[in-house]
Amino acid sequence: MNSKAKDFLISLSIIFVFVNVLVLFFNYVLITYFGLNKDNFLFIVLPLVFFALLLFLFLSKSILNPLFKSNENLTKTVKETIHELNIPVSTIILNTQMLQRKISDEKALKRLERIAKASNDLLKLYEDMEYSIKKEIDHIENDSFHLDEIIEHSLDKIEDIRQNENISINKEVNSQLVIKSDKNGFTKVIDNLLSNAIKYNKKNGYINIGIDNNSILYIENSGKSIDTKHLFYLFDRFFQEDSSQNGFGLGLNIVKDFCDKNKIVINIIPLENATRVELNLKKQLL
Repeated sequence: MNSKAKDFLISLSIIFVFVNVLVLFFNYVLITYFGLNKDNFLFIVLPLVFFALLLFLFLSKSILNPLFKSNENLTKTVKETIHELNIPVSTIILNTQMLQRKISDEKALKRLERIAKASNDLLKLYEDMEYSIKKEIDHIENDSFHLDEIIEHSLDKIEDIRQNENISINKEVNSQLVIKSDKNGFTKVIDNLLSNAIKYNKKNGYINIGIDNNSILYIENSGKSIDTKHLFYLFDRFFQEDSSQNGFGLGLNIVKDFCDKNKIVINIIPLENATRVELNLKKQLL
Protein backbone atom coordinates (compact mmCIF):
# COMPACT_ATOMS: atom_id res chain seq x y z
CA MET A 1 0.00 0.00 0.00
CA ASN A 2 1.47 3.37 -1.02
CA SER A 3 1.72 6.41 1.27
CA LYS A 4 -1.17 8.20 -0.46
CA ALA A 5 -3.53 5.26 0.19
CA LYS A 6 -2.37 5.06 3.82
CA ASP A 7 -2.94 8.78 4.38
CA PHE A 8 -6.39 8.50 2.80
CA LEU A 9 -7.42 5.56 5.01
CA ILE A 10 -6.06 7.19 8.16
CA SER A 11 -7.86 10.48 7.43
CA LEU A 12 -11.11 8.71 6.62
CA SER A 13 -10.85 6.64 9.82
CA ILE A 14 -10.32 9.78 11.91
CA ILE A 15 -13.41 11.41 10.36
CA PHE A 16 -15.45 8.24 10.90
CA VAL A 17 -14.46 8.04 14.60
CA PHE A 18 -15.09 11.78 15.09
CA VAL A 19 -18.58 11.57 13.56
CA ASN A 20 -19.46 8.52 15.64
CA VAL A 21 -18.30 10.14 18.88
CA LEU A 22 -20.24 13.31 18.04
CA VAL A 23 -23.41 11.37 17.25
CA LEU A 24 -23.11 9.28 20.42
CA PHE A 25 -22.75 12.49 22.42
CA PHE A 26 -25.88 14.02 20.86
CA ASN A 27 -27.69 10.74 21.40
CA TYR A 28 -26.75 10.83 25.10
CA VAL A 29 -27.93 14.45 25.43
CA LEU A 30 -31.26 13.77 23.70
CA ILE A 31 -31.97 10.65 25.75
CA THR A 32 -31.06 12.52 28.97
CA TYR A 33 -33.55 15.29 28.21
CA PHE A 34 -36.36 13.35 26.52
CA GLY A 35 -35.83 9.77 27.62
CA LEU A 36 -36.03 6.84 25.20
CA ASN A 37 -39.21 4.90 24.53
CA LYS A 38 -41.06 3.45 21.58
CA ASP A 39 -42.88 6.74 20.96
CA ASN A 40 -39.82 8.92 20.50
CA PHE A 41 -37.27 6.30 19.35
CA LEU A 42 -37.59 7.09 15.63
CA PHE A 43 -37.65 10.85 16.27
CA ILE A 44 -34.28 10.58 18.01
CA VAL A 45 -32.48 7.88 15.99
CA LEU A 46 -33.46 8.81 12.42
CA PRO A 47 -32.39 12.49 12.62
CA LEU A 48 -29.10 11.41 14.22
CA VAL A 49 -28.42 8.86 11.45
CA PHE A 50 -29.25 11.45 8.79
CA PHE A 51 -27.06 14.03 10.54
CA ALA A 52 -24.16 11.55 10.81
CA LEU A 53 -24.37 10.73 7.09
CA LEU A 54 -24.41 14.40 6.03
CA LEU A 55 -21.56 15.29 8.36
CA PHE A 56 -19.44 12.35 7.20
CA LEU A 57 -19.99 13.24 3.53
CA PHE A 58 -19.23 16.90 4.15
CA LEU A 59 -15.97 16.20 6.02
CA SER A 60 -14.92 13.46 3.58
CA LYS A 61 -15.34 15.75 0.60
CA SER A 62 -12.16 17.63 1.49
CA ILE A 63 -10.23 14.34 1.31
CA LEU A 64 -11.94 12.78 -1.70
CA ASN A 65 -11.79 15.82 -4.02
CA PRO A 66 -7.96 15.96 -4.21
CA LEU A 67 -7.90 12.17 -4.63
CA PHE A 68 -10.36 12.26 -7.56
CA LYS A 69 -8.47 15.18 -9.10
CA SER A 70 -5.17 13.34 -8.80
CA ASN A 71 -6.68 10.21 -10.37
CA GLU A 72 -8.17 12.28 -13.21
CA ASN A 73 -4.79 13.92 -13.92
CA LEU A 74 -3.05 10.53 -13.83
CA THR A 75 -5.58 9.04 -16.25
CA LYS A 76 -5.12 11.96 -18.64
CA THR A 77 -1.32 11.70 -18.47
CA VAL A 78 -1.36 7.94 -19.09
CA LYS A 79 -3.68 8.31 -22.10
CA GLU A 80 -1.53 11.05 -23.63
CA THR A 81 1.70 9.12 -23.02
CA ILE A 82 0.30 5.94 -24.54
CA HIS A 83 -0.85 7.90 -27.58
CA GLU A 84 2.56 9.54 -28.02
CA LEU A 85 4.36 6.18 -27.76
CA ASN A 86 2.61 5.00 -30.91
CA ILE A 87 4.14 7.77 -33.05
CA PRO A 88 7.87 6.85 -32.80
CA VAL A 89 7.14 3.12 -33.12
CA SER A 90 5.05 3.68 -36.26
CA THR A 91 7.77 5.95 -37.67
CA ILE A 92 10.44 3.27 -37.16
CA ILE A 93 8.29 0.63 -38.87
CA LEU A 94 7.44 2.89 -41.82
CA ASN A 95 11.06 3.91 -42.43
CA THR A 96 12.26 0.32 -42.08
CA GLN A 97 9.81 -0.77 -44.77
CA MET A 98 11.00 2.03 -47.07
CA LEU A 99 14.67 1.04 -46.58
CA GLN A 100 13.89 -2.63 -47.23
CA ARG A 101 12.55 -1.70 -50.66
CA LYS A 102 15.65 0.30 -51.57
CA ILE A 103 18.53 -1.73 -50.07
CA SER A 104 19.79 -4.87 -51.81
CA ASP A 105 22.75 -5.71 -49.56
CA GLU A 106 21.97 -9.03 -47.86
CA LYS A 107 23.60 -8.18 -44.51
CA ALA A 108 21.88 -4.81 -44.36
CA LEU A 109 18.54 -6.44 -45.17
CA LYS A 110 18.99 -8.94 -42.34
CA ARG A 111 19.69 -6.09 -39.92
CA LEU A 112 16.61 -4.27 -41.17
CA GLU A 113 14.62 -7.47 -40.76
CA ARG A 114 15.69 -7.68 -37.11
CA ILE A 115 14.78 -4.01 -36.60
CA ALA A 116 11.38 -4.60 -38.21
CA LYS A 117 10.73 -7.66 -36.00
CA ALA A 118 11.75 -5.78 -32.86
CA SER A 119 9.55 -2.83 -33.87
CA ASN A 120 6.57 -5.10 -34.47
CA ASP A 121 7.13 -6.73 -31.08
CA LEU A 122 7.28 -3.26 -29.50
CA LEU A 123 4.08 -2.27 -31.30
CA LYS A 124 2.37 -5.41 -30.00
CA LEU A 125 3.49 -4.56 -26.46
CA TYR A 126 2.15 -1.04 -26.95
CA GLU A 127 -1.22 -2.37 -28.14
CA ASP A 128 -1.41 -4.77 -25.18
CA MET A 129 -0.54 -2.00 -22.73
CA GLU A 130 -3.02 0.41 -24.31
CA TYR A 131 -5.77 -2.21 -24.12
CA SER A 132 -4.99 -3.08 -20.49
CA ILE A 133 -5.05 0.57 -19.44
CA LYS A 134 -8.25 1.33 -21.36
CA LYS A 135 -9.88 -1.71 -19.80
CA GLU A 136 -9.12 -0.34 -16.34
CA ILE A 137 -10.00 3.34 -16.83
CA ASP A 138 -12.49 3.33 -19.72
CA HIS A 139 -15.46 1.37 -20.89
CA ILE A 140 -14.46 -0.99 -23.72
CA GLU A 141 -16.96 -0.82 -26.57
CA ASN A 142 -17.99 -4.10 -28.21
CA ASP A 143 -17.32 -4.60 -31.93
CA SER A 144 -18.88 -6.88 -34.51
CA PHE A 145 -16.39 -9.14 -36.31
CA HIS A 146 -16.11 -12.47 -38.12
CA LEU A 147 -15.06 -15.32 -35.85
CA ASP A 148 -13.15 -17.05 -38.64
CA GLU A 149 -10.92 -14.00 -39.21
CA ILE A 150 -9.88 -13.88 -35.55
CA ILE A 151 -9.01 -17.59 -35.58
CA GLU A 152 -7.02 -17.27 -38.83
CA HIS A 153 -5.10 -14.29 -37.43
CA SER A 154 -4.24 -16.28 -34.28
CA LEU A 155 -3.20 -19.31 -36.33
CA ASP A 156 -0.77 -17.13 -38.30
CA LYS A 157 1.01 -16.25 -35.05
CA ILE A 158 1.74 -19.89 -34.22
CA GLU A 159 2.49 -21.02 -37.79
CA ASP A 160 6.28 -21.30 -37.31
CA ILE A 161 5.93 -23.41 -34.15
CA ARG A 162 3.22 -25.54 -35.78
CA GLN A 163 5.46 -26.36 -38.75
CA ASN A 164 8.43 -27.08 -36.50
CA GLU A 165 6.38 -29.59 -34.48
CA ASN A 166 4.60 -30.88 -37.59
CA ILE A 167 1.17 -30.34 -36.02
CA SER A 168 -1.79 -30.48 -38.38
CA ILE A 169 -4.63 -27.95 -38.14
CA ASN A 170 -8.19 -29.00 -38.98
CA LYS A 171 -10.49 -26.00 -38.96
CA GLU A 172 -14.21 -26.08 -39.76
CA VAL A 173 -15.66 -22.71 -38.84
CA ASN A 174 -18.36 -21.00 -40.89
CA SER A 175 -16.74 -17.89 -42.37
CA GLN A 176 -20.07 -16.05 -42.07
CA LEU A 177 -20.31 -16.37 -38.28
CA VAL A 178 -20.28 -12.89 -36.72
CA ILE A 179 -19.96 -12.21 -33.01
CA LYS A 180 -20.21 -9.02 -31.00
CA SER A 181 -17.69 -8.64 -28.20
CA ASP A 182 -14.55 -6.87 -27.05
CA LYS A 183 -12.45 -7.70 -30.13
CA ASN A 184 -9.05 -7.16 -28.55
CA GLY A 185 -9.92 -9.19 -25.46
CA PHE A 186 -11.51 -11.99 -27.50
CA THR A 187 -8.41 -12.15 -29.71
CA LYS A 188 -6.28 -12.64 -26.59
CA VAL A 189 -8.54 -15.52 -25.56
CA ILE A 190 -8.09 -17.31 -28.90
CA ASP A 191 -4.35 -16.54 -28.90
CA ASN A 192 -3.93 -18.12 -25.46
CA LEU A 193 -6.06 -21.18 -26.23
CA LEU A 194 -4.23 -21.90 -29.50
CA SER A 195 -0.86 -21.23 -27.86
CA ASN A 196 -1.71 -23.82 -25.18
CA ALA A 197 -2.97 -26.24 -27.83
CA ILE A 198 0.49 -26.06 -29.44
CA LYS A 199 2.49 -25.99 -26.18
CA TYR A 200 0.83 -29.06 -24.66
CA ASN A 201 0.54 -31.00 -27.90
CA LYS A 202 2.79 -33.77 -29.15
CA LYS A 203 5.01 -33.86 -32.19
CA ASN A 204 3.05 -34.87 -35.31
CA GLY A 205 -0.15 -34.19 -33.37
CA TYR A 206 -3.27 -32.30 -34.36
CA ILE A 207 -5.48 -29.35 -33.44
CA ASN A 208 -9.18 -29.49 -34.33
CA ILE A 209 -11.17 -26.24 -34.40
CA GLY A 210 -14.89 -26.15 -35.07
CA ILE A 211 -18.42 -25.18 -34.04
CA ASP A 212 -20.92 -27.44 -32.27
CA ASN A 213 -24.65 -26.71 -32.05
CA ASN A 214 -24.12 -23.47 -34.02
CA SER A 215 -22.79 -21.68 -30.93
CA ILE A 216 -20.04 -23.66 -29.16
CA LEU A 217 -16.52 -23.02 -30.39
CA TYR A 218 -14.20 -25.92 -29.58
CA ILE A 219 -10.42 -26.27 -29.77
CA GLU A 220 -9.18 -29.82 -29.35
CA ASN A 221 -5.55 -30.87 -29.29
CA SER A 222 -3.82 -34.24 -29.17
CA GLY A 223 -1.30 -35.06 -26.48
CA LYS A 224 -1.42 -35.87 -22.80
CA SER A 225 -4.92 -35.49 -21.36
CA ILE A 226 -5.41 -33.09 -18.44
CA ASP A 227 -5.45 -34.81 -15.05
CA THR A 228 -9.01 -34.51 -13.71
CA LYS A 229 -7.68 -33.57 -10.25
CA HIS A 230 -6.26 -30.37 -11.78
CA LEU A 231 -9.53 -29.21 -13.35
CA PHE A 232 -10.37 -27.10 -10.28
CA TYR A 233 -7.03 -25.28 -10.45
CA LEU A 234 -6.53 -24.77 -14.19
CA PHE A 235 -7.83 -21.19 -14.15
CA ASP A 236 -5.87 -20.17 -11.05
CA ARG A 237 -3.26 -17.48 -11.54
CA PHE A 238 0.27 -18.92 -12.00
CA PHE A 239 -0.97 -22.54 -12.03
CA GLN A 240 0.85 -24.79 -14.51
CA GLU A 241 -0.01 -28.46 -14.86
CA ASP A 242 3.35 -29.10 -16.53
CA SER A 243 5.98 -26.93 -14.83
CA SER A 244 8.59 -27.94 -17.41
CA GLN A 245 6.82 -25.82 -20.03
CA ASN A 246 7.80 -22.21 -20.59
CA GLY A 247 5.42 -19.56 -19.28
CA PHE A 248 4.03 -18.15 -16.07
CA GLY A 249 0.66 -19.88 -15.80
CA LEU A 250 -1.28 -16.73 -16.69
CA GLY A 251 -2.90 -17.75 -20.00
CA LEU A 252 -5.97 -19.62 -18.76
CA ASN A 253 -6.44 -17.14 -15.93
CA ILE A 254 -6.67 -14.34 -18.53
CA VAL A 255 -9.07 -16.45 -20.60
CA LYS A 256 -11.34 -17.22 -17.63
CA ASP A 257 -11.36 -13.59 -16.48
CA PHE A 258 -12.49 -12.42 -19.94
CA CYS A 259 -15.11 -15.17 -20.27
CA ASP A 260 -16.60 -14.39 -16.85
CA LYS A 261 -16.83 -10.67 -17.59
CA ASN A 262 -18.40 -11.27 -21.01
CA LYS A 263 -20.79 -14.09 -20.00
CA ILE A 264 -19.01 -16.76 -22.05
CA VAL A 265 -19.23 -20.24 -20.53
CA ILE A 266 -15.89 -22.07 -20.82
CA ASN A 267 -15.40 -25.79 -20.30
CA ILE A 268 -12.21 -27.85 -20.39
CA ILE A 269 -12.89 -31.50 -21.15
CA PRO A 270 -10.23 -34.23 -20.72
CA LEU A 271 -10.43 -36.82 -23.49
CA GLU A 272 -8.40 -39.95 -24.14
CA ASN A 273 -4.97 -38.64 -25.19
CA ALA A 274 -6.49 -35.25 -25.97
CA THR A 275 -7.93 -32.10 -24.40
CA ARG A 276 -10.93 -30.14 -25.61
CA VAL A 277 -11.76 -26.53 -24.69
CA GLU A 278 -15.27 -25.24 -25.39
CA LEU A 279 -16.52 -21.64 -25.47
CA ASN A 280 -20.28 -21.11 -25.49
CA LEU A 281 -20.74 -18.03 -27.72
CA LYS A 282 -24.56 -18.13 -27.81
CA LYS A 283 -24.86 -14.65 -26.24
CA GLN A 284 -22.21 -13.16 -28.54
CA LEU A 285 -23.35 -14.50 -31.90
CA LEU A 286 -25.30 -12.12 -34.13
